[in-house]
Amino acid sequence: MKTRDVTQIALMTALIIALAFVPAVPVAIIPVPIVLQNFGIMLAGLLLGGKKGTISVAILMAMVAVGLPVLTGGRGGAIIFIGSTGGYLISWLLMPSLMALINKLLDRFFQRNSLSNLLFTSIFVSIVITYIIAIVWISVQSHITLEQSFFANMIFIPGDIIKAVIAAFVAKRLLPIINKNA
Repeated sequence: MKTRDVTQIALMTALIIALAFVPAVPVAIIPVPIVLQNFGIMLAGLLLGGKKGTISVAILMAMVAVGLPVLTGGRGGAIIFIGSTGGYLISWLLMPSLMALINKLLDRFFQRNSLSNLLFTSIFVSIVITYIIAIVWISVQSHITLEQSFFANMIFIPGDIIKAVIAAFVAKRLLPIINKNA
């Protein structure tokens, strides 16, 4: 791995941690707050790709596991992985690789790294895939039905769509710079 790759991974991990300083917005109907860190996870997948993006998120997860307070609200510790936010954390680890895979498939049929590819990728993975995992997780963890979990999670979708759209626009702007001389 080149110095450039290590630097990109470290900077993305630092950005995701920095986004933890934006206060969470608690939601009354579900024990999961609205956070900005998932925006950083979206950027990791879109900007760094599958391998480097996943390494960046894995470093964050390792820091959480050893108890460092790197999640929104200063949370950390292995217990978080089995709590109500555990499904989101699992999906975060999968998100960069899935984004890279879907974006690669779209690039075969459409212009490489087009805004439409990036938009579809960020919305599909960060909304559809993430929510499937999170809804099942919360249903099991909170002992509620899938339907109840589904409707409780709907409160997050408008904000996550906005984050996904912004992430796609940021990626469209930064990818030529990141890929230059790569």
